[in-house]
Amino acid sequence: MKSYIIAHDLGTTGNKATLYDRDGALVGSAFYGYETEFAHTGWAEQNPEDWWQAVCASTHALLKQTGVRGDAIAAVTFSGQMMGCVPLDQQARPLRKAIIWADQRAVEQARRVGERVPPEEVYRITGHRLSSSYSLAKILWLHDHQPDIFDATYKFVHAKDAIVARLTGVFVTEPSDASGMNLYDLEAGEWSARILEAAGLDPAKLPEIRRSIDVVGEVQPDVADDVGVAAGTPVVIGGGDGACAAAGAGVVGEGAAYNYVGSSSWIALATPKPIYDPAYRTFTFGHIVPGMFMPTGTMQAAGASYQWTRDQLCPVEVEAAEEMGISPYELMNLEAEKSPAGANGLLFLPYLMGERSPRWNERARGAFIGLTIRHTRADMIRAVLEGVTMNLRVILDAFRAQGTPIEAMRLIGGGARGRFWNRIMANVYGMPVHRLAILEEATSMGAALAGGVGVGLYPDFSMSARMNEVAEVVAPDPAEQAAYEQIYPIFEAAYQALVPVYDMIAGVA
Repeated sequence: MKSYIIAHDLGTTGNKATLYDRDGALVGSAFYGYETEFAHTGWAEQNPEDWWQAVCASTHALLKQTGVRGDAIAAVTFSGQMMGCVPLDQQARPLRKAIIWADQRAVEQARRVGERVPPEEVYRITGHRLSSSYSLAKILWLHDHQPDIFDATYKFVHAKDAIVARLTGVFVTEPSDASGMNLYDLEAGEWSARILEAAGLDPAKLPEIRRSIDVVGEVQPDVADDVGVAAGTPVVIGGGDGACAAAGAGVVGEGAAYNYVGSSSWIALATPKPIYDPAYRTFTFGHIVPGMFMPTGTMQAAGASYQWTRDQLCPVEVEAAEEMGISPYELMNLEAEKSPAGANGLLFLPYLMGERSPRWNERARGAFIGLTIRHTRADMIRAVLEGVTMNLRVILDAFRAQGTPIEAMRLIGGGARGRFWNRIMANVYGMPVHRLAILEEATSMGAALAGGVGVGLYPDFSMSARMNEVAEVVAPDPAEQAAYEQIYPIFEAAYQALVPVYDMIAGVA
């Protein structure tokens, strides 16, 4: 009996292959890395052949590690990095390196589209601001700068879609990745004729849109040995990594939200309709759950701010942790707990890398505000955690302002391990936070859910509750919550007051 799902997570640093059984248990995982090329400022490219090698190598390693045979696999499915541009020929071979999500070269192309379709109309159609971050501008950059490649391209796809095409010969995508292109009409569920016409882009160069749970093809005989599974194995398309993480976090129905805490951080929901923020602070992707959407807000430097704090302010903790064989963050948290909620009036603005949602200000800078001679390192460490969390609350409040019901916040990602930070989140957000049992495999788990539902191995997405249980519930403390209610408007006012200063600094450094 075919009882296993292989879920591939094609990330930015490598591919992780994971194996799940029919009960939803994680059986094993294997990782294979690859490089990113930064040839020029603002450019970021990867070789899709490296992705293919990573998928093949990690599959073989996974099956060897677990002792599961390739012919026991019920489906292969995917999550993947989003908002890229991969030009493929009719044989599903890449015509050049992929322009990935981090690439910002296509500013002029995005500006040109904005002259033909007002940016507010693009937001209303696609759920996203018009930006060089998304696939449309990158496709148009190829049109302008590498016309031979543009003309030879059969389909422009995303990372996971490129591997699916190589496996099956079928060129498809699905709503979560389609909605990261500035080309997809969210509510109509199809490519936007209005934007395609304005961009001068032939819709024939785009893949067919299917559901994330659809079996879109089978592993072809000529690649079966390479990839390590039997020819004819069903392939389920899966979704973009953010939407897969939502499913893995159990955010599959209205009222649920999750907070991913890594180097960057985001808050995302599951809703039956897109959320259009009047100030364009947030954006909305398609979900991998058919008929659902995933409103999202993302900040740049969350865990990265705490990492900066470790590197610049905490050499004592780093040295002691190395001797003790523990994480320096554990000792940093213990130090921060010596400071009260509000860090004795010290604020930290976590804009060490500019800011995305909700600020959309690449000129924003980090700052400690309110620093006095009485403040301690404990206050500074705590202020960093509080500043990151208050910035995430700005995203949360943008959703609340639309009347969106959010009952609790689910936490995933490596940064969610710290119970001290969990308590700060509960108090700043003013709601219970649920730390999940599996924090760093949620993305592959979401892909596995799509695959399992697609082939009937799992009944539906409610299976996520069984696959990733809530390990701990942290409720707000009324006194600390009240302290943060006083500080939060000051945090907001501090950012607004510094906006003209950021512009002045940008002129000199």
